[in-house]
Amino acid sequence: MQLTLNQPSDILEASISEVGARLRRKELSSEELTRHAIDRAVQTQPTLNAFIDIWADSAIAQAKQLDLEAALGKWRGPLHGIPLAHKDCFEREGLPMTVGSKVTGKDLGRTTASALQRLNQAGAVDLGPLNMNEMVAGPTGQNPHFGDCRNSWDPDRISGGSSSGSGAAVGAGVIYGALASDTGGSTRLPASMNGLFGMKGTYGRVSRAGCFPRAFSLDCVGPIARTAQDCAMLLQVLAGWDPRDASSIDAPVPNYPALIENAGQGSRWAALEGIASYHPDISRAFESFIEVAQKRFGHVDRVRSDQIATCYAMADIFSKVEAATLHGQWMRERRELYSQAVFSRTEPGLHVPAVRYLEALQMRAKILHEFLHGTMRDLDILVCPTMPIPVPTHEEADVETPGRVFGVVTALTPLVRPFNYLGLPSLTMPIGVDSAGMPIGAQLVGRPFAEARLLSVAHQLSADIGWDRLANMKRAQALKEKK
Repeated sequence: MQLTLNQPSDILEASISEVGARLRRKELSSEELTRHAIDRAVQTQPTLNAFIDIWADSAIAQAKQLDLEAALGKWRGPLHGIPLAHKDCFEREGLPMTVGSKVTGKDLGRTTASALQRLNQAGAVDLGPLNMNEMVAGPTGQNPHFGDCRNSWDPDRISGGSSSGSGAAVGAGVIYGALASDTGGSTRLPASMNGLFGMKGTYGRVSRAGCFPRAFSLDCVGPIARTAQDCAMLLQVLAGWDPRDASSIDAPVPNYPALIENAGQGSRWAALEGIASYHPDISRAFESFIEVAQKRFGHVDRVRSDQIATCYAMADIFSKVEAATLHGQWMRERRELYSQAVFSRTEPGLHVPAVRYLEALQMRAKILHEFLHGTMRDLDILVCPTMPIPVPTHEEADVETPGRVFGVVTALTPLVRPFNYLGLPSLTMPIGVDSAGMPIGAQLVGRPFAEARLLSVAHQLSADIGWDRLANMKRAQALKEKK
C-alpha cells in the first residue's frame, strides 16, 4: 500500500524501505520520526498497554546521534534511524529486564543481547521494553503484574503471546518492527492476531544470547513487522552465527531483501491437513488463500502427517522440563510471585521422568528426517492456518481462572508448536478477516534455512490477495461499533 507520508500517522504506517529512503534524502530526520513514534506510544498506551516502559529520553538521544552520523556521511544501513521496540526478555547492559514478571527482581542486564547489539549497530532506535506474558509463558498477552496487553485491532480481544507487546505496538503503528521470541508460537500468534508478518526462523538461525529462555531446545528469536519485506530487512541484520550462542549455526546468510521478489519462484506446495478442526471463518479464508496460491504457483496438494501430534507432545515435554529446570529454585523460594497460570504450566516439569525427556531429545533428529523425506519429500512449502480459531476475547481466553490455562493453550497452539520441535522455519502472514473483522493468518513452513523462500512467497501472495491492513482495521472498528 503506497502512502502519501504527509501526516505523522502516515509516516508511522509506511514501510521501513519507504521511510529509510526519506531519511537518506534528508526529507525526514530520525529525531522527528522518533518523536512521532513516542507520541503514538504514549497515546496508545492507556488502551493497548503494549510497553513495560517508554524510554523517550534515551530514544531521542539515540536518534539525534544517528542524525549527526548521517550528516557526516556515516550511514549504517537500511535500519539507520528507524524506531523499533522489543519484547522485555532481551538483556540490555545496565538496564532492567522484567521478563513480564516480579520474580526476577531489580537485577540489571550484564551484557546486551546479541540480537539487540546487531540492531543497534545497524542504526535502529530502541523505544524501550514491550509487554509480554509472564516469563515468556503464554499465548494470550495476559499479565497480572504489568497489566494485560490488548489487540491493536480491538482492545477487547487478546493480542497473542508471549510476544504480546511486539504484536500490539507494531500493529498500532507505533514502531516499524519488533524483536520477539518463539517457543511454541510466541512470535507467530501475536503477529497473526494483529494482522502482521512474523518469522520463526530455522533453529539456530538467529542468536538467542541474552534472550531469557523458556525452553532452550525450542526457543527462536525473530522479527514481527507489517510487511514481508520489512521482516526480510530485519532478518538480514539478525541472522548469522554468534559465538555467544552454543546453538547458533554457522551457515551462509542470504541477502533476504534482494531475494524478496524471486526466491519463491517454482515453489512446490501442499496444504497440511488433519491437525485440528477449523472454525468456519478460518476455513473460508484459508480456502480462498489456497485458490490465490494456486493461481501463482500451480496446484496445491493436500497432505497429512502422523508425526504432527507426536511433535506437539514432544515439544510440550521440552517446554515443561526445561522451564522447570530454570524456575525450580525460584518456584520453591518465590512461589507467591508467580501467576497461577505460569506456575501451573511450569511446575509439572519437575515430575516428568528423565526417560521421557531423553526420549524426546533422542527422537528429534529421526522425526525431522522422516518428516522432510516423507511429508515434505517433494515439497518446498507446507501451509496451514496459523490458528484454528478466531482471535478470542479476553474473557474467552482468561488463563488466570483456575483450571482454564491448559485448555486455552491447547486451543491456540496446535498448528504452531510442532514446528518448534522440528526446528523448521515458519512464517505467518495475514490472509483475510473473520466475521468480526479480525485478522486471520496462514502459516508457511519451509525446509531448513528456507527463510528467503518463505519471505518471497509471502511478499508475492500478500500483493495477490490485496492485503490492506489499515482498511481492514477500519472495517473491524465499524463492525464493532454496529454491535
